Amino acid sequence: MGTFSIWHWLVVLVIVVLVFGTKKLRNLGSDLGGAVKGFKEGVKGADEEETSPPQTGGQTIEGEIRDKTKIKP
Repeated sequence: MGTFSIWHWLVVLVIVVLVFGTKKLRNLGSDLGGAVKGFKEGVKGADEEETSPPQTGGQTIEGEIRDKTKIKP
């Protein structure tokens, strides 16, 4: 079984258009494009979160540091 020629793909395309119609195929294409765009934005956002320092909301935490080692008399 060899590779398909351009004529095979054209026949398949015509059958798909006849079965689904151009409006459904257009909606499917725009939905798929939106999903890919959302995925790219999500990956880009995840990369930015990894490189930027975490945000604490501008609050300062005050405390006292204690030595954990016990002093023996």
